[in-house]
Amino acid sequence: MEYRRMGKSGLQLSILSFGSWVTFHKQINDSLADELMGIAYDNGVNFFDNAEVYALGESEKMMGRVLKAKNWDRTSYTISSKAFFGWRGKENKPNQTGLSRKHLTEACHEALQRLQTDYLDLFFCHRPDKNVPIEEVVHTMNTLIQQGKILYWGTSEWTGVEIMEAHRVAQQYHLIGPSVEQPQYNLFEREKVEKDFLEIFKNIGMGTTIWSPLAAGLLSGKYNDGIPEGSRLGMEGFEWLRDRWVLNDKVEKVKKITAIAKALNVSVAALSIAWCINNPNVTTAILGATKKEQLTDNLKALEVLPLLTPEVLQSIEDIMGTKPKLPEF
Repeated sequence: MEYRRMGKSGLQLSILSFGSWVTFHKQINDSLADELMGIAYDNGVNFFDNAEVYALGESEKMMGRVLKAKNWDRTSYTISSKAFFGWRGKENKPNQTGLSRKHLTEACHEALQRLQTDYLDLFFCHRPDKNVPIEEVVHTMNTLIQQGKILYWGTSEWTGVEIMEAHRVAQQYHLIGPSVEQPQYNLFEREKVEKDFLEIFKNIGMGTTIWSPLAAGLLSGKYNDGIPEGSRLGMEGFEWLRDRWVLNDKVEKVKKITAIAKALNVSVAALSIAWCINNPNVTTAILGATKKEQLTDNLKALEVLPLLTPEVLQSIEDIMGTKPKLPEF
């Protein structure tokens, strides 16, 4: 396993990590979660990602049970939670969602209880909140760090402007700003990481824990011939993923990328993940798996990295045509 520092922070994360979105509680049980987290950990994964909204709190409870049973040295791994959406679903009342000091503080306490841990290594603001001053958010996160409840805080799906504003506030009041962002990043979704955040990477230094490196499974090739029963895009409530990703032109591109993978004697999933972590501004790519074979294959992305020659990368670019156009100076 390779480890990268999270932006300019001192924290080192494995470049491949393991997340629970969609899978935990919805697709897998405790026994399988235990097996998959064990495989990840044994292969050097040291970051496990979670959030209050995943399975309405049940995902964190499941991960907490597994971690307690594993009894790994707490200093050997990092875990995260995220706050914004709440965990009560349609039952959410005022102050049970968003980024107010009240919700962030209470969400942190609830995550600690569900995960059965004394502190969170990373705590993310899961979305920006237009109704809460960024000053309140930065002050709250700084307080949670001072209290020892979280070690680092970050943002998820914030814009570059919002992240820079958080850093401005932190600098003005001598507080700790966000050190990591969790954006979506894959061969189809590149604008933020490759264009919008470039100045932040250069001037501020920011880690990234990217989600959906396989574009909800589309880049695994499993949808090349339709939507298999029981797959993520076939699940009730995730129609928005299907509507967004499974379009004929995208599937055709995946088929062409699959041909490159076959020529390299690797899976298209491992190739697609390797492409993501080939970007030095990616600290870690979060994997999500429901089967042992799936996770084992995804972890082979590390072996694919050396195969990404300039020629291979250009072949991928020629097929995808998704590279953001950068401003000319």
